Amino acid sequence: MDEQTAEIKAFEEKVSAQLQEAKSKIDGIEAQAKGKLAQAEIDAINSLKAKRQEIDKKRQDLKTSGEAKAAQIKAEIEADLAKFKASLDQFGTKVKSQVATR
Repeated sequence: MDEQTAEIKAFEEKVSAQLQEAKSKIDGIEAQAKGKLAQAEIDAINSLKAKRQEIDKKRQDLKTSGEAKAAQIKAEIEADLAKFKASLDQFGTKVKSQVATR
C-alpha cells in the first residue's frame, strides 16, 4: 500500500468514527426528546441525518477516487464535517434546553 492510499484509508477511518459519533449524538437527542419535539425539531433531526449520510457517501466515494480527486474530496468532507458538527452541537444544546423547560 503506497503512502497516498494509507493516508486516504486513515482519513476514511477518522471520518467514519466521527460520523458514528454524530449518529450516536443524533440518536441520543432524538431519544431524549421523544414525544416532546415540535415538527420543526423533527425536521431538523431528519435534516441532520440526511447531511450525515451525504458526508458518508463522500467518504465512500473517496475510496474509488483517483489521487487527483482525493484531495478535493477530502477538503469537501472536512468542510462539511465542520459545519455538520457545529449544527449538531447547536441543535443538541437547543433541544436540551427546550426539554429541560417542558
